[in-house]
Amino acid sequence: MCNSSGATVARTNEQDGPQDLGDLLDRIEEASSGEDRVTLGMIMDAMGSRALGPILLLAGIITLMPLVGDIPGVPTTMAILVLLSAVQLLLRREGIWLPRWILERSIEDRKLERGLEWARRPAGTLDRWLRPRIPWLLQGPGLWVVAVACITVAAAMPAMEFVPFSANTAGIALTAFGLALVTKDGVLALIALAVTVGGLVFVAWGLM
Repeated sequence: MCNSSGATVARTNEQDGPQDLGDLLDRIEEASSGEDRVTLGMIMDAMGSRALGPILLLAGIITLMPLVGDIPGVPTTMAILVLLSAVQLLLRREGIWLPRWILERSIEDRKLERGLEWARRPAGTLDRWLRPRIPWLLQGPGLWVVAVACITVAAAMPAMEFVPFSANTAGIALTAFGLALVTKDGVLALIALAVTVGGLVFVAWGLM
């Protein structure tokens, strides 16, 4: 269901989306095949899921990608994407509304391909390390804690554009939260929470 100012999509099962980091990168590459510019909407369609985990994973990896995450405005766009998704999860909405201007944000395929090449290097190692661990931490109140932590990270991301290297901590935290939800890895969620706290302290110190 769409309107002139945005799009509402039904929330799909997490299992329909990427199952690990390598799978996400494959889907992003598929979306960019044969295109001069790739929109965020095209990438999200290729993901096959609008659940919170895949969205966090996408926002985190885009923020971390060289030549992509360094583009002015990209961290802020990813922050808005995370804020909208996490808040709507907390409100238990049936669908996720996204502004059309976010879905139409695009990047050059050449830059995206170079970012994908960089991201594939650690992807295999990370995917081999991840597995379901204390998954109950990511259910019920635990999922709300993750959502609130991601909202906090997203709210700080515009300021991170003025503090060198701080956006990387946001990208790491969002990627870790996304992978934790996708793979049901509670241990990784705890690590992501620690990264979140450390990143916020770093930004506050950098702005003083």
